[in-house]
Amino acid sequence: MKPGKISESILKRSVLRQIQTHRDEVLKGAGVGEDCAFLSWGQDFKEKKGILAFSTETVALPVKEAAYLAVMAAANNLAASGALPVAASLALTLPVQAEELLLKELMGQAQMCCKELNIQIAGGHTEVSGGVETFVVSATVFGNVVSKEEYSGRPENLEIVASKWAGMEGAFLIAGERQSELLKRYPAGLIAKAREQGKYLSVAPEAAIALKSGVYAMHDVRCGGVFGALWEVSQKLGAGLCVDIKKIPIRQETIEVCEFYNLNPYEILSGGMLLMVTTEGGKLVRLLAEKDIPAAVIGQMNESNDKIVVNREEVRYLGPPVSDEIHRLFL
Repeated sequence: MKPGKISESILKRSVLRQIQTHRDEVLKGAGVGEDCAFLSWGQDFKEKKGILAFSTETVALPVKEAAYLAVMAAANNLAASGALPVAASLALTLPVQAEELLLKELMGQAQMCCKELNIQIAGGHTEVSGGVETFVVSATVFGNVVSKEEYSGRPENLEIVASKWAGMEGAFLIAGERQSELLKRYPAGLIAKAREQGKYLSVAPEAAIALKSGVYAMHDVRCGGVFGALWEVSQKLGAGLCVDIKKIPIRQETIEVCEFYNLNPYEILSGGMLLMVTTEGGKLVRLLAEKDIPAAVIGQMNESNDKIVVNREEVRYLGPPVSDEIHRLFL
């Protein structure tokens, strides 16, 4: 199999079909495009009170910020599902050649992210294995549900709003890991701007604003980039979509560093971007702008099954997400 997330067909065939035990307490579980599960716990679970949300993300790339990014990605899944992150559990697997300093650095990164998001590290597991060549970090983040996802009765004229910029996380990583190579072509200022995008990887601020505005659905963008996320939104909502690629926000430094390695910036790690589906796209963009969060209406949902991206007269039909472009560089 290819590095990165498994394909949708393999997910359905070899993962989801094997899940045969079901509990009433599980309000929402594993599924295509579902990054967050909901549990109703305790004596009153039938009344669906006290709903717990949780999500797991893994980073197996040999990059310095792996633990930070794993916690952030899991927390973003919760925020996009209407939950407030509270605690995290970490699983760290280190290769036999690793030294204790690496473990300390990874835990420091995780704690830095948790401090930024006001999350407590509540548990986890750490081991050394001869079965891995680089460290692997998995983070599970738990939280309280503020507004549970409900997709029944889909309204008409739904618009797709994207916050911040495509390819943010990918550009941030590439600029940090391959700085010496990039400096051969680009000025240091451009690389610094690519790294600067690491300050905007949390989607919690825009998710909170979107929830208050009555947004219909949200999906945080990460593996497979914005193209992969658009496919997942379409599948989750059972609707087609049409997006104008010229309206997808992206920074020039992201385009430059991706071009240097011949990577597609719309199919690369894009943590920090949130897709919001709403009947009032323009209003939501204005509300986000009031809090200095850039956003744009990039397209519309429709009743077809097509997932279309237009670029002037050129039309592209999106397929299921493929392996993230970042793996071509680091694996």
